[in-house]
Order: sequence, then structure tokens, then C-alpha cells
Amino acid sequence: MTIWWGNVIILQKRVAGLTQLALDRFVARARRAAGLKGVVTVLLTSSAQMKSLNRRFRGKDKPTDVLSFSADPDGQKQLAGEIAISAELATKNARALGHSPAEEVKILVLHGVLHLRGYDHECDHGQMARREKQLRAKLHLPLGLIERALIERATDERATSSRTRRNQLP
Repeated sequence: MTIWWGNVIILQKRVAGLTQLALDRFVARARRAAGLKGVVTVLLTSSAQMKSLNRRFRGKDKPTDVLSFSADPDGQKQLAGEIAISAELATKNARALGHSPAEEVKILVLHGVLHLRGYDHECDHGQMARREKQLRAKLHLPLGLIERALIERATDERATSSRTRRNQLP
């Protein structure tokens, strides 16, 4: 039996500046950096498809930029899991953040790989955020998803606090 430790890249949608080969190579680097063993399937698809997946698997009826699906632990050890990415949201977010769509897809892949590795930023008290930051530096990537969310939250809290103080002034 031959075990193949590569990746499966499915480009239903294209992203400017990103080839299938370049994405495959990046997924391999991200997997190695994160210590993730097994094949990773990456699907680059539409926001409509991501909305459908998000509704089906998370009960949220809206598109999202990235979803990760860990392999069944009792299943084949060769498969680490699957990552689905919205090409449209990656391109939109890249423009808003001032970097290339290809870089944004790589940021999303890294985020997904960390989820497949077992990290969960919603309940790990910053462990995934710290690891993502380390790996982004190692892989030469700009600001990651978790850091963006923390910055947005802090900005929103400052704005809310400022409005509250203004409303309390005589």
C-alpha cells in the first residue's frame, strides 16, 4: 500500500496571482510548520457555495471566508481534513486590507490548518492566536484572522466607550 502525504487542491474559482501549484506548495509548508500529518484537501469556491456549507454544517445562513472539516479520527489516518475557502471573500478582504488575494488565501489556509491540528480560537484562551502569529511570521504572511478580529473588537469597544462618555457629559 502506498501512502501519499500530498494535498488535493480544487480550484472551482480562481484567485488572482495564485496557481494550483503555488497553493499546493504553500499548503505543504503550512502543514509542516503546524505539525499536521496527512492529506489536506483545499477547495477554493464561491461565496454561494460557502453559504451553503456554513448553513449545512454550522447552522449559519451566511457566507464565510473559511471553513475547516477535520477527518474522522476513526477513519483513514492519511487524511487530515478539508478546508473550504471563498475566493470572492478572500479577494474582497485582501483589497480592504491592502495585500494580494493570493496572500489572503494563504492566511485562510493557515487558519484552516491550525483548526485541523486541533486549535479552536473560540475556546482556547489565545493559544491558537499565538500559534497563528508565530506561523504567519515564519511563513511571511500579513496580519491573520484572529488578530484582525481582536483589533476590530478593540476598535468597536473604544468607539462604544467614547460614545458612552460623550452621552454622559452635561
